[in-house]
Amino acid sequence: MAHGHVAVSEVPLQARLLRGRDGRLSRSRLEELEAAAAPQEELASVLVWLVLGDVPVEEAELKAARRRAMLVLAAGGDPHRELALDDVAVDRLAAELDSPARRAALAAALDGLAADVEGLPATTGALTALRADPALAWQTYALALLADELAGDVEE
Repeated sequence: MAHGHVAVSEVPLQARLLRGRDGRLSRSRLEELEAAAAPQEELASVLVWLVLGDVPVEEAELKAARRRAMLVLAAGGDPHRELALDDVAVDRLAAELDSPARRAALAAALDGLAADVEGLPATTGALTALRADPALAWQTYALALLADELAGDVEE
């Protein structure tokens, strides 16, 4: 997967639209996302965003790690710019939260999305790339966490 940029404001918004009130994925929303011809990195970010809650991180630890990542992001310029997988803030957040148990939880959560994206070639491709490369999946997890934090700042 190429290291492109992800529009921060779009990732959580798209991901929120994919879940209904019952928290389940909406097939019609996934089809809309597929039809939008989003870049694979953006699709991957949305898929990981959908499973953020399936990776156990204590709230206090997560808040502190996000706050430090935001400071690193702000030190590099506009904190609301598009993010990339190789941004220093994303790298630091990924490293700070990394653990074998969390990676395993992320892998299991991504495995659980396979049936939901069946028949959607671009989305399936993004999910396949994430499942095949645990390091990429973990880095995308950190990017999704940071994008979620930034989107929260924009909405407030």
